[in-house]
Amino acid sequence: MTTSQRSSAAAGTAAALLESPRFELMPFDSFDDEIEHLPDGATITITASPQLELGATIDAAERAAERGYEVVPHVSARYVRDSEHLAEICERLKAAGIEDLFVPGGDREEPIGEFASAYDMLVALDDLEYEFEEIGITGYPEGHEFIDDETLAEAMKEKAPYATYIATQLCYDPDTILEWIETVRDRGVDLPIEVGIPGVMKYEKLLSISQKVGVGDSVRFLKKTTGLVGFVKQFIGSRGRYRPDELVDGLAPYADDPTCNIRGLHVYTFNQVPDTEEWRTGRLQ
Repeated sequence: MTTSQRSSAAAGTAAALLESPRFELMPFDSFDDEIEHLPDGATITITASPQLELGATIDAAERAAERGYEVVPHVSARYVRDSEHLAEICERLKAAGIEDLFVPGGDREEPIGEFASAYDMLVALDDLEYEFEEIGITGYPEGHEFIDDETLAEAMKEKAPYATYIATQLCYDPDTILEWIETVRDRGVDLPIEVGIPGVMKYEKLLSISQKVGVGDSVRFLKKTTGLVGFVKQFIGSRGRYRPDELVDGLAPYADDPTCNIRGLHVYTFNQVPDTEEWRTGRLQ
């Protein structure tokens, strides 16, 4: 294969990754306006907000599903009171035609009820009469700010039998993501992976968000990619906006690798949908 053929193949694979990503949004006041900028039938994942609890997530999920979107609500274990509360949530989601749940532990320090972890709630969910076609669990390419790697690995091993896919925390470095995937496969977990990537937004906002969600290594990677001078040039040249081109292009050659089993991209929009969608559609042209 010639160099031009390889470049063309990589571009084609990158386009395939960007064709139908999942778009993560937060159930804030801007939610209904933001989804107007997404294509018809797009897949929208909706986070659970510590401030708004699960009510806002479920309400937003119902509205988006009614408008024809494929919806994936985050049902965070630590936000669910008990099995009865979980059954009520499932009943509402099934009534709305929703068949995909993402089950993180949740970022509350203390659970509001009986579920201290995603595993606890997955077991309870399995005991209910409600069945969903897809159940997602979390993956952390750069580890977790408060949980050691050994504990994370054991938790994934426990949760995997109840899940159909993994969606990862955002990361800026394709090599880190690919090394993590290799480690996950070596541990015997073969679930397909939705790779979490940041959308397009101002650098200062993205760096601030990244630090808050505990991806410090990614922040350092973003700053050291071409050294401090290069970072400043990149910042100025991009008019102060981060675009995940290098990240997508770095993942593209492995998108068809059956061992990696990358099912798609999970785009963290942070409710900055118009800029991200303009970038994505531009890459597809």
